[in-house]
Amino acid sequence: MLILGMILFGMVVGAGAQLILGRRRGKYDWTQAIISGLVGSFIGGLLISLLSGDGLDLRPSGIIGSLVGALIVTAGWRWWQDRNKPTAADRAAKRSGDPRKANPR
Repeated sequence: MLILGMILFGMVVGAGAQLILGRRRGKYDWTQAIISGLVGSFIGGLLISLLSGDGLDLRPSGIIGSLVGALIVTAGWRWWQDRNKPTAADRAAKRSGDPRKANPR
């Protein structure tokens, strides 16, 4: 039950991070929400809880740290997706059938 609770908490925190940063196309990306929530909760929540002296108990400082960590992971994930998105010229070169144009780098 603890693992399911952690996954659910991570999903809620990740969805909150997406809501704060703005949803894309008006929908939640649940895969991104779960992963960014879990990673952000582990890094941010653990770091803030230990720095504030709360230990590993569930305290407001850990929840805030989890949200901040999920925000950082979600923003980084979106930056990476936007950076690696193919451009219109890349798509046109692949459709042309010319192998020299398909990989101009």
